[in-house]
Formats: sequence, C-alpha cells, structure tokens
Amino acid sequence: MAVGLFTVLRDRNARVYLMGVVVSGFGDSAMLLASGVWVKELTGSNGLAALVGFCAWAPTLAGPFLGNLADRMRRRTLLIATSLVLAAVMTAPVAVRSPQDVWLLFAALTMVGTGTVLMDAAETALIASAVPGELRGDFNGLARTAIESTSLLGPLIGAGLFTVLGGPAVALLNALSFLLGAAAFGLIRVREAAPARRPRRNWTAETAEGIRHLWRHTTLRALVVAGGCAMAASSLSSTATYALLDTGLRQPAAFAGVLTSVQGLGSVIGGLAAGALLRRVPARVLSVLGLTLFALGALARTTGLLPVVVAGSLLIGLGLPWPLVSALTTVQRETPGELLGRVAATANTLVFAPTALALLAGTALVATLDYRVQLLAAGALVLTAAVLLAVTGRSHAVPSAGPNEDHRPREADAGSPCG
Repeated sequence: MAVGLFTVLRDRNARVYLMGVVVSGFGDSAMLLASGVWVKELTGSNGLAALVGFCAWAPTLAGPFLGNLADRMRRRTLLIATSLVLAAVMTAPVAVRSPQDVWLLFAALTMVGTGTVLMDAAETALIASAVPGELRGDFNGLARTAIESTSLLGPLIGAGLFTVLGGPAVALLNALSFLLGAAAFGLIRVREAAPARRPRRNWTAETAEGIRHLWRHTTLRALVVAGGCAMAASSLSSTATYALLDTGLRQPAAFAGVLTSVQGLGSVIGGLAAGALLRRVPARVLSVLGLTLFALGALARTTGLLPVVVAGSLLIGLGLPWPLVSALTTVQRETPGELLGRVAATANTLVFAPTALALLAGTALVATLDYRVQLLAAGALVLTAAVLLAVTGRSHAVPSAGPNEDHRPREADAGSPCG
C-alpha cells in the first residue's frame, strides 16, 4: 500500500490536485455547517436550517446535463474558471444581516452546489489525462481520504470561526478556498486536446449519449448502482445515530462525535488501502468487499453494546470508500475521453443523489420506528447490492474506446483497475 501511495505523491500533478481538493473541500465543509447554524440563529426555523443541506445537494440531480459542459471545454480551464466564479459568489453572504437576507445564503449555496457538480465531472475527466493510468486507483483512494479528512476537520473549524467572528468570516474563508483551488488547478501540467468536433445536437441529445454509455456498459452500471446503494445506506445509518445513543447506548448526544470520528478513521484507512487492493482484485470484487464490511458494521450497531457499536462504526467507515473508488476508477478507465464529462456527471448523480432522499427517509423512519429497524434496512440494502454484484459475474465492456485504449471489446473487470 505504501509503495503505491508514495508513487502517487511523487507525481507532480497528483500532488497539486490533492492540495486543491484538501483546500476547497475544507472550505466547503466549514461553510455548510456554519450556514445551518447561521440560518437557525437568524430565523429560529429548524426547517430553513435543514434547507441549507438541500440547496447543496439538489444540483446533483442535474449532473447528467451539467456534464455536457465538461465535454465542450478544456477541463483544466473549466475548473479554474468555475473556482473563480464560486469565489466571487461566496462574497455575497457577507451582506446577510437579517432573516430577510437569508435568500442570499440559499442562492449562494445552490450556485456552489451546481459548481461542485460541474467541477466533479471536469476533475474526473482531467485526472484521466493528467495522472498515469497505473496510478489512478491509488490516486482515487487518496483523494477519497482527503475528502473524508476535510469533512472531519472543516465543520469543527467552521463552527469555531462562526462562534468567534460570525458567518461572513466563514463565507470569506470559503471564497479564499476557491481562489486557492483555482491556483492549484492552474499549476497542473497537462496537454489537453481541444474538445473533439462533433455534430451539433441539442443539449438533451448529448446528455442522453452519456447516459446510454453508462447504462449499456453492464460493469459500469452495476458498480455505479452499488455505490449509490452504499451512500443511501450511509444516510440511513447516520440518521439513526442519535436514537442509537439515546435508547441503545444510553450516552449523551455529544458521544456522536466519537462514533463519527471512529467512522472517519475507518474511511481514511479504507481510502488509503483502496489503490493497493485494486491492483490485486477486480473493481467488482473490491466493491463487494466494501459493501459486505458496511453491512457487518450496520448489524454491529444494532447490538447496543458499546465496544461492538464502536467497532461497527469503524467497519462502516472502512467499507464505504471501496464501492465509491471502484466505481470512479472504472468510469475513468472504461469511458472514451469525449464522453467522460457526461458519464462522470451521470455516475456522480446516481451515486450521490440517493444521499438526500435517504436522509429524508431516515429522518421519517427514526421518528416512527425503532432505530434498529433502520440499521437493519441499511445493512440489508448494501448486502443485497453486494450479492447481486457478486452473482452477475464478469461482464464485457461496450466496444468503444477512449484515445488511450484499443478498439477491441475487453473484460471490464480483468486485472488492473486502470487503463
């Protein structure tokens, strides 16, 4: 594992990109937490405070359409331009002073969510050009680790900064993080060809082309759906946490920080190990292993025994990155370059859009049913996905290829995860 990670970190483009991920991810996670507190303090409304998260997640549903733009422009240029625009957008919340001004905050967060979807698609496509194929599994695992790390530290810093200096200071911190991200993307050295000329069709037709590629490629489709199941189960599990603490463990609500930190530690370990595992087993097998670990962790949390629940949180964190990294790496490997923005955006929608829906479902379930029912549902969901993924067997990719691939159909899950 260490050899692969050190090799990634010796690659200049990988180092620069990871710096951008850490900086921008830190600013986003700090702002998201602070925004909820900010809206709650200004309006006193729990519903409006919850709407903050919806604004950030809702643009994910438009991913397949937004991905078109990532296939019409040079990806590095698009990343720099989008980061600069979002830096300007995040200066708007500085003007928020009263309940009547919170619409500015909602508008800014919606624009940031839209920009994030666009950048995710462009980043996935750019990495396929900027990072050597043999490093992409390790790289994607390391990127997932970086994201998990910022999601642990960012909210703490954001809450502290909000308490001391107020919401405008957090908004300016997020704006600064976008500026630094733009600088990092500007330092990436990559020769990107101009977007391929293709017959001018309407936006819907071009979007459908990316969706068709993903859906007809049986391995991609299965891995992406498995990733979506993992994220949905994660939301179901997380919304049961406070009921677990209250009725299962008899611990104060603050103990949620311990379980979250243990799960975050598992995700860091899982992300770091993902690349090494992908060099040894097919992406489909790694996804099955991750889903199975998640299911075991969810079942462990139903016991109500503190050491077992803590161990279950570690297993959930360990297993969650593997289906995500498996899906992302296979998308990069098995998609022609001219389609990669649209396919990556569609894949991100299928993986991450269920998060918001599962959060709503989990909130309703935990208010009416025993928390163990919810945890069992999360475990059953990922275990079913793992079984279905395991029994589908090996599948062949569609006979299309990117610029660095030959044009013969090949087995999508054979050997190395990267093309």
